[in-house]
Amino acid sequence: MPNPKLPLPIIVVVIIAVVITSLPPSLASQPSNAPSSSKWAPRFLGKFSTTTPKPRPPHRQQQQPKIRYETRYFAQRLDHFSFTDTPKFQQRYLINTEHWVGAQRLGPIFFYCGNEGGIEWFAENTGFVWELAPRFGAMVLFPEHRYYGESMPYGSEEEAYKNASTLSFLTAGQTLADFAVLITELKRNLSAEGCPVVLFGGSYGGMLAAWMRLKYPHIAIGALASSAPILQFEDIVPTETFYNIVSNDFRRESSSCFNTIKASWDALVTEGQKDNGLVQLTKTFRLCRELKKIDDLSDWLDSAYSYLAMVNYPYPAEFVMPLPGHPIKEVCRKIDDCPDGTSTLERVFEGVSIFYNYTGQAECFELEDTSDVGTDGWNWQACTEMVMPMSSSRDASMFPTYDFNLSSFEDECLKNYNVKPRPTWITTEYGGHDIKATLKAFGSNIIFSNGLLDPWSGGSVLQNVSETIVALVAEEGAHHLDLRFSTKDDPKWLIEQRETEIKLIEGWIEKFYQERKADFGM
Repeated sequence: MPNPKLPLPIIVVVIIAVVITSLPPSLASQPSNAPSSSKWAPRFLGKFSTTTPKPRPPHRQQQQPKIRYETRYFAQRLDHFSFTDTPKFQQRYLINTEHWVGAQRLGPIFFYCGNEGGIEWFAENTGFVWELAPRFGAMVLFPEHRYYGESMPYGSEEEAYKNASTLSFLTAGQTLADFAVLITELKRNLSAEGCPVVLFGGSYGGMLAAWMRLKYPHIAIGALASSAPILQFEDIVPTETFYNIVSNDFRRESSSCFNTIKASWDALVTEGQKDNGLVQLTKTFRLCRELKKIDDLSDWLDSAYSYLAMVNYPYPAEFVMPLPGHPIKEVCRKIDDCPDGTSTLERVFEGVSIFYNYTGQAECFELEDTSDVGTDGWNWQACTEMVMPMSSSRDASMFPTYDFNLSSFEDECLKNYNVKPRPTWITTEYGGHDIKATLKAFGSNIIFSNGLLDPWSGGSVLQNVSETIVALVAEEGAHHLDLRFSTKDDPKWLIEQRETEIKLIEGWIEKFYQERKADFGM
């Protein structure tokens, strides 16, 4: 039952949800008559942290507040779990102390768990933390995830990504240890050992925030884990949920739009098999280079629809691309409003142009993934411990039908990295099965926030576990929307959700101060 004290449509309930999301497939897991997808690694947003900013559409965007920080570096051990003399690397972190009330007043530290990309991009797109700092008198820290951005072991990206041996230290466990050591040493240097730390994170960063609160409860007093699919592993959740949620986002706007996209995959295959079919597809989709295989175009379309579902925000934004508010509504309007006689593929092109060319400035389109290290690093993680199975159902999904095939996925990882995935390792290290009992017994002070438009919401915690492990679920929310800067266009439900999060964080900090006062007779 919804809690009457909380605003709708934010729903806070009482038992853990087992409704979950799904994830991109292995190349060889699809039937031969469907376009294959090379997007077998989890489709998070970190890849956009290395892309070139796109031109803004005129008079569309609200100016984002400027953030200020100092860039520093910390010498981290390459292997925290070995006592041999392993090399160190320079971990970059961003710090702002202008609002911090200081160590003597036990000023809190707001710590964002860096994701799979350059840390500046996450800092610039996590306005909630910056807006809270003055209110709480908090220091702000944004550490960079190892093997991303400038935080490269072995001195360079080329050396760090050389082979499976050099990449072997790119794990969530090593990263959480980086965070724990950085916090501990920084607090020691500032004589701030008594200052409470609150963790924040979105997407993969949200997973890290939740796991860190569980693995290092003495390091941080609580965590806001936004859009954090910690249950998207093994057989915990239905594998088809990710693509089902994406599909439902389109279907809710227009059934004809959904049907057009669903029919387009066969149309792609049919057209591509004709004489000069690839040439015609190159023209239809205004590609910069002649199309070599249908799979590349299929991946390009698949990515657009998935990312549109993630960033289906209620106002114009340029988080991944310059996009209008409610971008899926605009995509479907473009598809449906084409004149009678417009082909399925022409309609699809008009729709997908909202994602790839909302500014109208692109003369042609490159299908190649222009992000480099962000994608490579995450593909390695997906091939080792971040194994998130995904499939696409025949009826509920607008995508081609396929099943996840672990053997094919293993073959792909052996081919690309000479490693074999360990699909049960994450649940072994952090839990996942019977998550309600685990969190209730061993966890506290975690907010799991999710928007049901986000395809990753299905892999997260969608119901309350206890009084201190709370789920905030917004029916109209998308991928970690609550962590973004506030705007004049924020809907009422989003404003209310953030107020709820603030009250919960205030409660954590107040309780910490009270307990410390009692313990030390302050």
